[in-house]
Parts: sequence; structure tokens; C-alpha cells
Amino acid sequence: MLVEGGAVALDDPVGESLRGHHAHLARRRGRAVSYLPEVATFSAVSADPDAAEWADLARLLGRGEFADLFSSPATPPPDWEPVFTLDGLQMLWPAGGDAGRPDGGVVELGADSVPEMLDLVGRARPGPFWSRTREMGTYVGIRENGRLVAMAGERLRPPGWTEISAVCTAPEARGRGHAARLVRALAARIEARGERPFLHVAEENTGAVALYERLGFEVRKRVTFRGFRTP
Repeated sequence: MLVEGGAVALDDPVGESLRGHHAHLARRRGRAVSYLPEVATFSAVSADPDAAEWADLARLLGRGEFADLFSSPATPPPDWEPVFTLDGLQMLWPAGGDAGRPDGGVVELGADSVPEMLDLVGRARPGPFWSRTREMGTYVGIRENGRLVAMAGERLRPPGWTEISAVCTAPEARGRGHAARLVRALAARIEARGERPFLHVAEENTGAVALYERLGFEVRKRVTFRGFRTP
């Protein structure tokens, strides 16, 4: 099911986050803006950037650096080298969705958990995650015999919304429902502060798409993730 409209802030989730809730994690030059490199690689430009704005973003990031434009439809100048293109989905938690009861096995992950979070990311490979990514929001996890085996967290924060991201489980702990437990726990936290959860997923990751649909998420729109190398 494809859900349209009612979420204009989600058309530019990176820019809306960097100009708002995540302004303290941003670096900017002119109208170009990007996360601090230890936090995330995402950058944003205006809806119709001119040559000067692209030049500002190139100077902001540096020569030969990676510019992750996330789902922005803006096309850089021809001398920006394409790095990747990936088709994805933007999915919304249903309004008034039921996240269930609090899960006592889900724990919050603080700054002291970063080394084991990075270790889990290295084994589970959920996508980009850096040493300061956890500063974007709350991260939660599940431990078995004291070892972190699953986690998920909050990433982009456009007004009224919070993105659930970095949902991952160690290979040896898969098939136990950990991902669903973590997503529900985060959804409950997000709704408790009056916001609504959303997420992004690669369209080819059919297993994850099926999980999110079972949890009640609905597709708002299809998106294309793109990365480039600055000239």
C-alpha cells in the first residue's frame, strides 16, 4: 500500500533535520549543509540548487570527499563522480499504531556502549554507522549473556517525525524476533513524546520490508539514495 501526502517534512528529511533538531550536529556553508563527519555522511542542498550552492557543498566537504545526498532529487554538476545509486522505500508508522507493552529485555545504549555497537555494526552491516552516530537520538539494544546481539536507534529528526535506523542483529542471534522488539520499543518512545516514527529501507531488502509491513509500517513513497565524489 502506498501512502501519499501529509508529511511534507519527509520530502527533505536530511535538510529538515540539519536545519532543526540536529543543528548542533551540522556544519554549513551558504545554503549547503552536512552532518559532522563522525556523526553521518548525509548532506543537503536546497530544492533547486544553483552552481554556487554546489560549489559551497564541495568546499564544505573538501576535494575528493564523499557527498551522500540521501534521497535528494537534485543532480550535481557533471564533474561530481557518481559513487552509488540505490532504490529504496520511505515507510511510515500508522497513525495511532500500537507498539505494545514496555519490553524489559530492551536496554538503552549510552556512550559507554559505542565500542560494542561498532563491533555489532561490523558483523551485522546495517548501513552507515560512525563513532558519534548515536548522538542523533536514542539507541536501544538486546544482550545475550552480556554480549550486545541486536540494536536499533533514532536517526533523522524532521519536525514531528523520528526515523528508526541501524536495525541489526548479529548473525548468530537472528530468527529470535529481536528486530521487531527493538522497533516496537523505539516506536513507543517516539510516540510518547508526540512524534511519529518513520524509516527508510532498501527496496531489494525484501526481508526487512516484510518485517516492517508486519509491524504496520506503510510505504509513503519510493526514493532513490545517491552518493557522489566531490571534484
